[in-house]
Amino acid sequence: MPEHVGTVLLLICLFEVKHMFADFYLQTKKMLSGRCQYFHPGRAQHAGVHALASVVVLFVMGSPAWFIALICAVEWFIHFNIDFWKAHHTECNKLDPTQGAFWRAMGTDQLLHHLTYVGMTAAWAAVCL
Repeated sequence: MPEHVGTVLLLICLFEVKHMFADFYLQTKKMLSGRCQYFHPGRAQHAGVHALASVVVLFVMGSPAWFIALICAVEWFIHFNIDFWKAHHTECNKLDPTQGAFWRAMGTDQLLHHLTYVGMTAAWAAVCL
């Protein structure tokens, strides 16, 4: 396997591991409550956990500081808005895990987050390889 392919795959894997921890293990009660409101401090903190974890991943990968700052700010904004859409759709429509619409929203939310990592990895490859 060419060296750059392995490096790109490593970055994607690191983003996926950080996503699992930030999205499923590190959420607090504050991050999970009252999410129908757009300017929700818990959502901002949750997106911040994602961005901070990405700072660590990108630092480990040897990315320049300006790139880390820019791409993690963009990730924060995107993550915040994806989560708002899902929260608004599921909570405001009173969806629960027994309904197919809940799982379609959850799947769409996760797909959009993972596609964000593909975009971040593409930007990283353009700048850092």
